[in-house]
Amino acid sequence: MTRIDSRSLTELRPISFELGVQKHVAGSALIKWGDTHVLCAATLEERVPFHVEEGGWASAEYALLPGSTHTRARRDRKGPSGRTAEIQRLIGRSLRGAIDLSQMEGHSLTLDCDVLQADGGTRCAAITGSYVAASIALRSLGYRPDPFAAVSFGLVGGELMTDLCYEEDSRAEVDMNIVFSTRGLIEVQGTAERHPFSAAQLTEMVARAESVSEYIFSLQHQAIESAAM
Repeated sequence: MTRIDSRSLTELRPISFELGVQKHVAGSALIKWGDTHVLCAATLEERVPFHVEEGGWASAEYALLPGSTHTRARRDRKGPSGRTAEIQRLIGRSLRGAIDLSQMEGHSLTLDCDVLQADGGTRCAAITGSYVAASIALRSLGYRPDPFAAVSFGLVGGELMTDLCYEEDSRAEVDMNIVFSTRGLIEVQGTAERHPFSAAQLTEMVARAESVSEYIFSLQHQAIESAAM
């Protein structure tokens, strides 16, 4: 089966990072993942929410900016929509699943993930870019978290595809997002939108996620090291 951009079924779109896009935050990274571009900005504050008794805290906010999609995305002026809130929680869980909060005593880390351009996989790009921005921000505490990244998968026309673009995602029978760290799985978020999928297909997606995450970790490492030069 030929994909819209001629990639193989297991191939990622090109991924790159531009650092230091915002100078008033502790760390920022613009991740370009194919035609999906997300600005991830990390703010570090010396305070924690009332429910945190020890250690620190990490959370995220996410937004599709107007002009990022085929039709104008409206700003969430009355609070986050259901989709936005769900993605924010996913990014936050990914941060807390990978970051050792005991290394952030008395500090809160907030990742603002703004989608400048969307072509599928915005939540995966936001999570992957957040690691880079967070790692730069946490340098001031003498700590670098274990690498983590997210990758999308889907069944399209019965074929299992890695890293779906928008057109593929809009036709997918199964939608899956997998968050991996160097210590293992953080989250598996999947839905059969038209037809159920098998345990064997799920296992294949997890195996692919583990394999491509190693490559993404190397790109993240190169980006972070370049910021220290």
